[in-house]
Amino acid sequence: MLEIPLWKRLTILIVCLTGLALALPNVFYTRAERHNDAVTAIERGTVVTDELQADLDQWPGALPSSVVNLGLDLRGGAHLLAEVQLEDVYASRIDGYWPEVRDTLRGLRDQVGGIRRVDDGPADELRVRVSNPEGLQAAVNAVRGLARPTVSLTGVGQNDIEVSGAGDTLTLRLSEAERAATDDRTMAQSLEIIRRRVDEAGTREPTIQRQGTDRILIQVPGIGSAQELKELIGTTAKLTFHPVVRTSSDAQERVSSDEVLMPSLDEPGTFYILERLPVVTGDDLVDSQPAFDQRGQPAVTFRFNPSGARAFGVYTAENVGALFAVALDNEVVTAPRINEPIPSGSGQITGNFTVEEANRQAVLLRAGALPAGMEFLEERTVGPELGQDSIDAGKVASLVAMAAVVVFMVASYGLFGAFATVALAINVALIFGVLSLIGGTLTLPGIAGIVLTIGMAVDANVLVFERIREELKTARGPARAIALGYERALSAIVDANITTFIVATILFTLGSGPVRGFAVTLGIGILTSVFTAIFVTRVLIVLWFERRRPKTIEV
Repeated sequence: MLEIPLWKRLTILIVCLTGLALALPNVFYTRAERHNDAVTAIERGTVVTDELQADLDQWPGALPSSVVNLGLDLRGGAHLLAEVQLEDVYASRIDGYWPEVRDTLRGLRDQVGGIRRVDDGPADELRVRVSNPEGLQAAVNAVRGLARPTVSLTGVGQNDIEVSGAGDTLTLRLSEAERAATDDRTMAQSLEIIRRRVDEAGTREPTIQRQGTDRILIQVPGIGSAQELKELIGTTAKLTFHPVVRTSSDAQERVSSDEVLMPSLDEPGTFYILERLPVVTGDDLVDSQPAFDQRGQPAVTFRFNPSGARAFGVYTAENVGALFAVALDNEVVTAPRINEPIPSGSGQITGNFTVEEANRQAVLLRAGALPAGMEFLEERTVGPELGQDSIDAGKVASLVAMAAVVVFMVASYGLFGAFATVALAINVALIFGVLSLIGGTLTLPGIAGIVLTIGMAVDANVLVFERIREELKTARGPARAIALGYERALSAIVDANITTFIVATILFTLGSGPVRGFAVTLGIGILTSVFTAIFVTRVLIVLWFERRRPKTIEV
């Protein structure tokens, strides 16, 4: 019948109170002066702006204190669209092949004669002229032997280089598959470096995403100017290679003045005690690429410049069997064991890598500096005043929408409509509570999603109340009519909301930026609306019915 067990009532009450507790800190958002020592487009000086911040000094420390992050369009901040100069990477990769090509052709000197690199060709091609054209084909065959399979996230493709010969000149260039894989790795590396640089600034919820083949969109809420963001991105990451003294699980372990304690990037709770003075630094690292070891397992290769190679070779020869840590921004990326001396300055890190993990490790190792130049095609500083106007407009729209819904529901369904409006208020609080809990970001389209949810939230109640009206016409008692109304409307409510939730999921998965902000609030709103419509309003009606015991009801 109409009874609801005590445990269900308590569960519904706890969920509502928890949602309210999570949502309440958001009322402490206020405007605060922010001093920014950024370089503006006009001069270097102190810029003072108004910024929306959450002042939680008056909020009890024992209660949840997470707040909804405000997006760029609400909080203000900086917007950049950067184009990565991928051609620079092709030229750098080609230069890296020259020592291997030179050493290979020196072994064929009796066939090819003297060799000389030709520098007047395209930057993305390596051209080598031989003094004996009759041996050119032998040279081409030998250099082709240097080819390795292209490694990408989709697997192993064709060879990484294409070698041809004409007249007395050998030409080496990257294959199309390797260019595509290089593009992906370069963009992934650029995204990783930018993300690490931006995260160091303490900003919240930046948008850093790839657009097209060679562009990166960067939006950072709460930063003073686009120039400040450009300077922040340009900072060089700190990459170092240290001997490992020991490992530890104690983050507070005391170390000597010659040692340093660093956390592991991928192993929570694991810390490495390293020698403070690095053997080599990221300035000596020329390249790092995903590859495959002799057993065909994914691995990571690296290569140092001559000075780094000498230091690395001496250390590995003297410390076979010891661990050697790779630290990026004072976090240990990996700590492989030295299996044999590496005098060439080129080595391989092996382990239980998947292809994706090998790509990621290579990206992290290369994250000491941006892999290519970046041209900023678009830069804007978004003022927080626009955000305040948007928030004010969103509040007005939400209040107008809620008032219209309240008037309609009360006019149409009387007391039951009033119960639905109480559930609607709880629904809005639950939306903000869930956003605060998951650390979601509220954007202007997100506010639109909330306003849409307010209008859609009472749909389920309308279905229930109309069903109750139909049951009352069959001369059933009020308790039986209410129970059947909820039971028989449930399938229609679930079906309607599932289809909308699927659309919200597709928008979130395939969309970006504003579209995802809209999808997040819409999806959360659907879940909370179903909860309040099916459970909260039913509890309110049952509590009223148990207290009043009416013989007849009007809906």
